[in-house]
Amino acid sequence: MGVTVDVHQVFQYPFEQVVACFLRKYPNPMDKNVISVKTVEEKKDESTGLIYRKRIAICQNVVPEILRKVSILKVPDIQLEEESWLSLQKRNMAIRSHCLTWTQYASMREESVFRESVENPNWTEFIQTGRISITGAGFLNCILETFASTFLRQGAQKGSCHCVYFSSRLTSWP
Repeated sequence: MGVTVDVHQVFQYPFEQVVACFLRKYPNPMDKNVISVKTVEEKKDESTGLIYRKRIAICQNVVPEILRKVSILKVPDIQLEEESWLSLQKRNMAIRSHCLTWTQYASMREESVFRESVENPNWTEFIQTGRISITGAGFLNCILETFASTFLRQGAQKGSCHCVYFSSRLTSWP
């Protein structure tokens, strides 16, 4: 089966400011679910100026306690891997992320793009598509997919609020 989450938003802030906010937004006191984010690889293609980053995020397991009675769900933390490609010249950043935890039972993938808005070059467009599929949990598959999609939608909305909040306070490039 599977669940898809789509987000499209325009931030009324310049591209550089929104991307800098995104790269710095976790961990923060407004979202206690993200414990840490570590850059494990970063390189710049000198010929194109493209900056590649790979980061690993450690998040609290937010699966409700009642569902954690199932042994596969009894983990303290969830790991996510994020890869991004930033082009300051083209004013866009593509991001792909996926879950490293529960790979034999679940697939969680997100693809996002930040780019200069066509409406106004001082604004930034954000487009995100995410897909979650749960297998191997029997009758819990549908319940877990519903919970995960609700959590992702809330996270996308919260992430947008965080970007607006932090963008308004950002003074330097990461």
